Amino acid sequence: MSLKNKLNRMKTHMNLEAVKHPSHVEEDDRTVNEGIPYYEKWLENDTVSFHFDGDYCFIREVRYPINHKHGLYAFSELKKVVKEWNQTSLEHPLSARGVKSEDLFFFDTETTGLGGGAGNTIFLLGYAYLEGEEVVVKQHILPQPGSEIPLYQSFLENINYETLVTYNGKSFDWPQLKTRHTLIKEHVPKLPEFGHFDLYHASRRLWKTKLERVKLSAVETDILGVYREDDIPGYLAPMIYFDFVERKNPEILFGIMKHNELDILSLITLYIHLSRKILQIDGYTEESMEIARWLAYLGKKEESVETYQKILEAGNEEDRIIAGHALAFQKKKQKLFNEALEIWKEAALKGNVQIRIEAQIECAKLYEHQFKDVGLALKCSIIALQEMVSEGTLQRKKQLELEKRIHRLEKKEQSKGISI
Repeated sequence: MSLKNKLNRMKTHMNLEAVKHPSHVEEDDRTVNEGIPYYEKWLENDTVSFHFDGDYCFIREVRYPINHKHGLYAFSELKKVVKEWNQTSLEHPLSARGVKSEDLFFFDTETTGLGGGAGNTIFLLGYAYLEGEEVVVKQHILPQPGSEIPLYQSFLENINYETLVTYNGKSFDWPQLKTRHTLIKEHVPKLPEFGHFDLYHASRRLWKTKLERVKLSAVETDILGVYREDDIPGYLAPMIYFDFVERKNPEILFGIMKHNELDILSLITLYIHLSRKILQIDGYTEESMEIARWLAYLGKKEESVETYQKILEAGNEEDRIIAGHALAFQKKKQKLFNEALEIWKEAALKGNVQIRIEAQIECAKLYEHQFKDVGLALKCSIIALQEMVSEGTLQRKKQLELEKRIHRLEKKEQSKGISI
């Protein structure tokens, strides 16, 4: 389809199935692109122009075979995890239940700054999706500030807003997009409300204790097995973009476009990896404890208990003690007091200091209220207070609660005339 037709406002949809080499550009295309500096370089980099409302932007498209491996996984694994989501009854923020793998859009932006507000310009909108046996990466590039109308027109007519997958997009990318869209909302399609998957918050839950900073670059190298060569750091993007605006030569911008492309591909790998962890496809892993806690936080008690049980069966001793401690609370709710007591007695001996203190307190509660053994309840309470003092974990509120409990138990003992 020629660029002359693309100028027709009633048929602005972009067809990028094939990028033509400069020597084969049609005459109409040459005419409409005459004023675009270095246009041949854009074409050599899989990029064509998109014209709308007397202005233009650029759109780059690259494709990868579905069996291409990016880090730990081939992209074909995305189909498998989406199928798993559709076969499970688990409700979860990252669940793809009810959608197809082809419906997911992995989205990332490049901006002129990290702050918010109208002064921060988005100069690249990038996303990837499955199409047949390929992964398609598309990038919409702003040739200069002020050309947002064709940029957002080309982007908004193609994207699926309901299934965007981002990394901190809920807090950054989408609010930025909404701000910029407000400035031109009379000229381009409406920006609808949308729901999406934010992989940043999931990564923080699973790896905040393992990683010093849960940046995508850290998750790539330490978790996903993605290693970049000659990558341009993202923080240089604003400087490079402004230099491009001044010089018009896109050569300097291609590195940032490649950086954004790799970010987007890493989102696919990360979604696969997180899904496998949450669905526990690989059984017990080092993330199982955080998965169990997350499920408990979401109110998925049955799934959380099942995960803790798996940890008890296959985890290391430290994880088994933590899992047992968590399961004991469920046993107590189920009135399985003997089982809960045995778990807490072990945790009081083998757990870390926090668990030892909590386990002693829980043992004291069971001894006092369920087993009517005031003496043992008092003993556990005293040990818990001593642990607090000796380990330097003394907290005023907990100290007062324990002292109050000890005082009450002592009075109970004295009323029975039993020496301790």
